Amino acid sequence: MDKTHFDLVIIGGGPAGYGAALYGASAGLDIALVEKDKVGGTCLHRGCIPAKELLETAAVVRAVQHAGDFGVQVEPIGLEWSTTLARKQAVVDKLTAGVTGLLKNRKVTVLDGTATLGADRTVTVVGGSADGTTTESATLTGDAVILASGSVPRLIPGFEPSGPVVTSDEFFHIPGVPDRAVVIGGGAIGCEFASTLADLGASVTVLEALPKILPGCDEDVTRVVLQAFKKKGIDVRTGVAVTGHVPTAEGGTVVSFGDGEQIDTDLVVVSVGRAPFTAGVVAAGTGVKVTDRGFFDVDGFYRTGEPSVWAIGDVIATPQLAHVGFAEAICVIHDILGETPVPVDNSRVPWAIYCQPEVAFAGLSEAAAKAAGHEVVTSKHRFAGNSRAQILGETDGLVKVIAEKRPDGTAGQVLGVHMVGPWATEQLSGGYLAVNWEATVAEVAAFIQPHPTLTELFGESVLALTGRSLHG
Repeated sequence: MDKTHFDLVIIGGGPAGYGAALYGASAGLDIALVEKDKVGGTCLHRGCIPAKELLETAAVVRAVQHAGDFGVQVEPIGLEWSTTLARKQAVVDKLTAGVTGLLKNRKVTVLDGTATLGADRTVTVVGGSADGTTTESATLTGDAVILASGSVPRLIPGFEPSGPVVTSDEFFHIPGVPDRAVVIGGGAIGCEFASTLADLGASVTVLEALPKILPGCDEDVTRVVLQAFKKKGIDVRTGVAVTGHVPTAEGGTVVSFGDGEQIDTDLVVVSVGRAPFTAGVVAAGTGVKVTDRGFFDVDGFYRTGEPSVWAIGDVIATPQLAHVGFAEAICVIHDILGETPVPVDNSRVPWAIYCQPEVAFAGLSEAAAKAAGHEVVTSKHRFAGNSRAQILGETDGLVKVIAEKRPDGTAGQVLGVHMVGPWATEQLSGGYLAVNWEATVAEVAAFIQPHPTLTELFGESVLALTGRSLHG
């Protein structure tokens, strides 16, 4: 390389890394970004995007199955899995090209290879990417460095990926929809996999070691998801740990769990969270520290112990969400530029879970609000009474608003907004703004919701907390 010094060097090209590159470049910084695989990271290639693509396939299957309810007669449906995978890959490739084009247009220098941070903000790049492309090795220096090397699937001893056992890395390349599937883990990703497989025709069992699925979700929301999963035939087993599995001659395996129970399955999807990828990213001789949980240790502004070195995204102990990585990237760029950085309030970030029915929330659940010492009032309204939901034929779900109870008994600040139902992930923005801006119930109730829309239910739920309501 002719040029080796930059204003900013970024290790990792996932949402946090490329987000920092794009935002920093738009502010005039000269930036180098190093990625050992493909720009876009887990989210674009092995996570958010391919998962939602397959969930959309499942949604199309559901729509065709219920077409007769709308007077539309269709032939018996079939699923051409190779076409499904090809469409998934086409979407991923198009988005990858888009991100690559943006980086190029903003004159970000992108290097393929594995990067290691050394002393004095020196970054050693060993050339070579996952697709076999080899590039010249290089040594870079930067006035600032951002560590954004991402994460990898957590594994369970005895359930390493092989044969019928897959993680999210392998799931998007399975040869077909299995007749039977076991999903280990009932968190957001596990529930998305379970929902997808069930809607595509598989018999699904979810095994979760914790007492409930979707930890962090409000109990009323979780209850709706469980009811919907039951209708799909998904068997949810909580409070059980897997103990091993024995492959069968037919290509499947027998999973052992709980108190000596077993289940035969064709596919096991291990979905127990993601571990930060920090090994080998930082060499000796820097002030960057790693916590007992394996994350890079940072302060409230994502600064590591090494001057002018930040860490963001899945490598730090914040919500492992792409949009949180984007927000952390923006904060760090402001810090680098000497502007006023605003860290993410992790207690108020928006969450979106794309199982069917969808789940979205921001702020505290009712239980968490009470545990934090708040006296609360709540309002719940169900989609069964919403006109747009009835038109769509998707009436399962509800909107729940948690507000602080004032001394006079009236509802004050909005503490949490929780949704489960049709397109809930697309409806949360109003609730997130209310929570994040510490708005009061009266302030939000004044907002007009278009009619007929699904978002009316949020408006109705808030309006009811004022002591007066329309349809509630």
